[in-house]
Amino acid sequence: MSSFFAMFFSQIRRLDLALTGGIFVLALFSLVSLYSFNRVLFQKQLIWYILFFLTVFFGSYVNWRWLITQAWFRHSLYWVSVFLVFIANFQTHSIRGTKSWISVGSFQFQPAEMVKLALILLLAGFFSRRYVEAWLGRNILISLFYAGLPSLFVILHPDLGSALVIMGIWLGFLFLGGFHLKRVLIIFFVFLLVAVIGWFFVLRPYQKDRFTGFLFPDRDPLGASYNVIQSKIAIGSAGFLGKGFGFGTQTHLQFLPEAETDFLFSAFIEEWGVLGGILLLLTFLFVVFRITGIGLFSRNNDYRFISLGVALVLMIHFFVNAGANVGLLPVTGIAFPFLSYGGSHLLTLGILVSIIQRVKIES
Repeated sequence: MSSFFAMFFSQIRRLDLALTGGIFVLALFSLVSLYSFNRVLFQKQLIWYILFFLTVFFGSYVNWRWLITQAWFRHSLYWVSVFLVFIANFQTHSIRGTKSWISVGSFQFQPAEMVKLALILLLAGFFSRRYVEAWLGRNILISLFYAGLPSLFVILHPDLGSALVIMGIWLGFLFLGGFHLKRVLIIFFVFLLVAVIGWFFVLRPYQKDRFTGFLFPDRDPLGASYNVIQSKIAIGSAGFLGKGFGFGTQTHLQFLPEAETDFLFSAFIEEWGVLGGILLLLTFLFVVFRITGIGLFSRNNDYRFISLGVALVLMIHFFVNAGANVGLLPVTGIAFPFLSYGGSHLLTLGILVSIIQRVKIES
């Protein structure tokens, strides 16, 4: 027993405690916010966070350096995740109007989160070996296929937000390989063409309403624009110190929809004010910069690209979620990392953070 505890604390000391501490603070922000208005989800989120930290701890023992150099591992994980988002479209039931979750008994998980994990590992391996050739047409098309295929299946759920994050991961990795103006312009016009086609033939009416509600919020204040308007009221009425724990009127009177997921950022600021929001953002940015720093100081190119990929996906999630909460971007249902309620999201982050911790241990 004593040897077990000795091994346990020895491994704890090897972890990056600054990164772990930053995430722990974000976990407290999440749990305190949920406890304020939904005790059931608080208990579930607490369990998910326990599993998250266990995943980080035990995952840091895994020899990721060897695994991520194995093409069979990266491609197997990728194709399994693609298969899962594909078969999710054939479910007979939906949750919140989408088929984004696969149910196994009482357990539900979101395969799109697994795609993000698999894609980061796959593209990190792909681009780390083609760093100076990232903008070659062949490499662009191959990497685009890797991101585009699962994005197509995810859009059919329909889950536009996750599809945009997946494509954002691809674009981010592409720019890690440098900047090529001509090909950037070509990609821009291709995306513009795809957006036009998607608007007329792919997007559902409610998804179009979100975009029109974003552009013209006063046109339908009780319909498409309702969520964002209530979110802005929650933030705008908070003041510098907030309304206090348990006194968020927009949240507790249920004016703010999806307060536990899409709009937990607004619910947090309503009770803890601008000061709380600043502390939350500073803590989150500290975590992102810490991950980036760990990656940049790694001597292993795969580790470097994976670390930057993790930082990239965190920032994409942050900008999309926070932007939607304050009305700067359309609502797409993307979680605020480490804050929003969600098990699939936290377990995926747990695996990614365990890789980052392994990078730090081996540095």
